[in-house]
Amino acid sequence: MMMTMTPTETPAPSRAARPSVLPLARLRRVTDYIQEHLDEDLRLAQLGSVVYMSPYHFARLFQHSTGLPPHRFVVRTRVDRAIRLLAARELPISRIARLVGFRTPSHFSTVFRRLTGTTPGAYRAALSQASQSRREGGLTTPAGAAALRRAPRDATTPGPIPCAGAGAAS
Repeated sequence: MMMTMTPTETPAPSRAARPSVLPLARLRRVTDYIQEHLDEDLRLAQLGSVVYMSPYHFARLFQHSTGLPPHRFVVRTRVDRAIRLLAARELPISRIARLVGFRTPSHFSTVFRRLTGTTPGAYRAALSQASQSRREGGLTTPAGAAALRRAPRDATTPGPIPCAGAGAAS
């Protein structure tokens, strides 16, 4: 039995043609979980279980929902939190690395530099210099300002990571 279509009928889009996304409540649940457990080793199976999905299905829907694979989202979230912690000078960089889920300061520094274009120490120094300069009513040096607004080197990461409290314009 062959079906014929008249010119006014259009076929319904196939299931494969419509990218599925995580429902908003599930997306919020998993992103909240990531925020709360950022200092832990987060596995794909663990994140999928938070929203009652298989790791593969979760990874696919998460990427469609956020534009980033789960691992890259977690790494960016870790670096974003590290940026906020670097602004407070009380914690040493090695402690910040552990607080945001990196096992070694070396790995933290490598990832931070790949995403921001500068090392955590240089970022902190530029922030310190910028705040001191603002207190004195002057401008930051060109090198310090450039370190605060440098774009990420990883071309697969969308957009620069915002510099919390830096106040530097691109």
